[in-house]
Amino acid sequence: MWILMYVFSYSVSPAATNDRAEWRLLPNVVFQEFSTEERCNTAKSKLEGSLKEAGAKLRSGLEDLKSLGKADPAQVIIAFNVECVPK
Repeated sequence: MWILMYVFSYSVSPAATNDRAEWRLLPNVVFQEFSTEERCNTAKSKLEGSLKEAGAKLRSGLEDLKSLGKADPAQVIIAFNVECVPK
């Protein structure tokens, strides 16, 4: 049995929002069991791709706002780690 574990977190600079509750969010940790290492690694690859794509879309949207003087992509930090580990 294999376990896919991923950790996802992000933080927003105080300059990007007036809501202090959104400045820092605690990491989310998710576990999913797989019967084989191959299935786990396939899911890992898809998940990493999806998280990278979502981050790129967010940064692109922030670039648009930056051009209007409203936001800066440097104000948002997105971090994630995806691992397959034997159970």
